[in-house]
Amino acid sequence: MTTKLVFHTLLMVLAINAGMVQAGQNDKPLVPLPSVLDFSRGQGWGIALGAGVEYESAYDGSDEYEFEIEPAGAIHYRDGNNLYFWEGIELGWRGRVSQSWLLQAGVRYEGGREADDSDEGKLDGLEDRDNVAVGVLEVRSALDDRWSNWIGGRIMAGNSEFGMLGVIAAGHRFGNRSDGLGTEAFLFATFGNSDFFDRDFGINAQESANTGKPETDLSGGYRSLGLTLVDRRYISDNVQLITQAGFELYDDSIQDSPLAEQDYEVEVGVSVVYHFDN
Repeated sequence: MTTKLVFHTLLMVLAINAGMVQAGQNDKPLVPLPSVLDFSRGQGWGIALGAGVEYESAYDGSDEYEFEIEPAGAIHYRDGNNLYFWEGIELGWRGRVSQSWLLQAGVRYEGGREADDSDEGKLDGLEDRDNVAVGVLEVRSALDDRWSNWIGGRIMAGNSEFGMLGVIAAGHRFGNRSDGLGTEAFLFATFGNSDFFDRDFGINAQESANTGKPETDLSGGYRSLGLTLVDRRYISDNVQLITQAGFELYDDSIQDSPLAEQDYEVEVGVSVVYHFDN
């Protein structure tokens, strides 16, 4: 499937979303952003479970794309302005420390690249990257009292198998909804240290000997610039549709790696979850 077709598919999905029934829920979310999940409906437990399909690159830098079906949803517990969550590969806490500030801390499970991620054998001779648990710290600040515009940052750090990744972002929520549903877009830039760069795009001496590709040791710094679009809405009283799409353009330092077969990455995902009453 080409990038053009992916783009057209995204437009079709969003057009379908625009016509969906809006459930009369008053979720009173922690913050009214589609990108920040809160299934608690204001207090206590909140559970939403389902499945989704994603179309994305087989691994970072790959020109092979594939469809994947994955579980979707979250388990939340909210106590006032504090929300404790399990969201797939991430476990943690987020809290609104004031009307305009949101903090989040947790642990995230990051899967590693394996040789069989490439159906065409492009990773043969390269070492598998270990699965690792990394710490996450995130902050967002609203630029208005309705959270229509915000700025934020995230840091993810682990051992030498992962390194450190930093993200800065600026987002905009379209429309006047205050229940956490609707459409949101945000621009982001990523930065990493040499360990993080080499995890996906480095080639050590042994890998170079195995594959014939030149040895590559990246120094870190600026990594990429991207845009993400998120849309969430109810299609019935308890069924929620979540659509997400993203485009990420790699920096020249990444593009120079023999493992970067293209200089960008595209991802599209659609999930359906059942939001249980609490």
